[in-house]
Amino acid sequence: MAETPGSTTVSTKLERIAKLARETPQAALTTLAHHIDIDWLREAYRRTRKDGATGIDWQTAEEYARNLDENLRSLLERAKSGSYVAPPVRRVHIPKSGDGSQTRPIGIPTFEDKVLQRAVAMVLEAVYEQSFYECSYGFRPERSAHQALRVVQSQTVKMAGKWVLEVDIRNFFGTLDHSLLRNIVRKRVRDGVLSRLIGKWLNAGVMENGAIEYPEAGTPQGGVISPILANVYLHEALDEWFARQVVARLAGRATLVRFADDLVIIFEHERDARRVFDVLPKRMAKYGLTLHPEKTRLIDFRRPGLRVSASPEAQIQTPFGPGKVTEAPTDLKITIDARVGSLARTGPLVGRVAAVDDNSITLDYGHPFGGEELNCDVVVEPAAKTMQQGDERVVK
Repeated sequence: MAETPGSTTVSTKLERIAKLARETPQAALTTLAHHIDIDWLREAYRRTRKDGATGIDWQTAEEYARNLDENLRSLLERAKSGSYVAPPVRRVHIPKSGDGSQTRPIGIPTFEDKVLQRAVAMVLEAVYEQSFYECSYGFRPERSAHQALRVVQSQTVKMAGKWVLEVDIRNFFGTLDHSLLRNIVRKRVRDGVLSRLIGKWLNAGVMENGAIEYPEAGTPQGGVISPILANVYLHEALDEWFARQVVARLAGRATLVRFADDLVIIFEHERDARRVFDVLPKRMAKYGLTLHPEKTRLIDFRRPGLRVSASPEAQIQTPFGPGKVTEAPTDLKITIDARVGSLARTGPLVGRVAAVDDNSITLDYGHPFGGEELNCDVVVEPAAKTMQQGDERVVK
């Protein structure tokens, strides 16, 4: 995508907007639309895909380009004066991944509308990129789904898997609350021209089979402006809440990784995972969102680890070395002498009682050291007779 002579000017303006946003992180920015001029629209046009599907007017990028300068000047005048009319998007259905039996609705704007949406998205991106969290990877500059997957992989390795909360927000793009979205945007961007344009896009309507409907919620997937608005919405509803309120209340480590409306949270401790699992639906409901009950799940992702089953005075073998029961089950003590790699293990582990019967106990916990040395005594407390299946105990 070759740059135009005006690209350098636009880059300078984008840097100014970003600098202003960084220096005033709590302020509502009221004068931003003046940056959008003819060079800005030319750059927005340059960044707009030319091979995409057409909107309700069936105009192609090639046709729009025949009178490009005239078209862009007219678009600029209408956008600034308030006379621009956002056309409805054309709804099409594409197969979802899988067997193709389900489809996903996509809203396709007209080409001119895509250009103007791109122009506004460039402003919003310059503002919000200064405050978005590292956990967000979807539809952001120099970020990708592959990067998100690498973070998930590295964090599960660091925490030996542990507990993974997989979250599916039901029909996010179709249920996004217009009023809440406007209020969220106005906390940071209070420019009249931009606010008016965003409102027009939210109310533009959807055309399907020749009929137009006006949904009271949602922003069409396929719209150029939709990804940045989705990220702004979930930045407040989820990312900021998790970083500022949730993490400080957890006993162990936790990592959120989000790509648009798809996200996972990796927890070190089961109790933390279950607490967040319980409160997350309430947090989403506050923003008009619901979690899919079947696709949202807590996964025990611990590595296969120490599993000991023993009775009094029995000699036992574990995956990490020999062990023996030195006392009766009422005060069970299991000594493990094991070496894996080159690091001696010290400090407590959290063990899980997997099974208990009259004379034996099965203790299970994920091995968190991934091929490094383990050398420790394991003591199960309190007395084995008080333990129930599924209980957690501190193992020293």
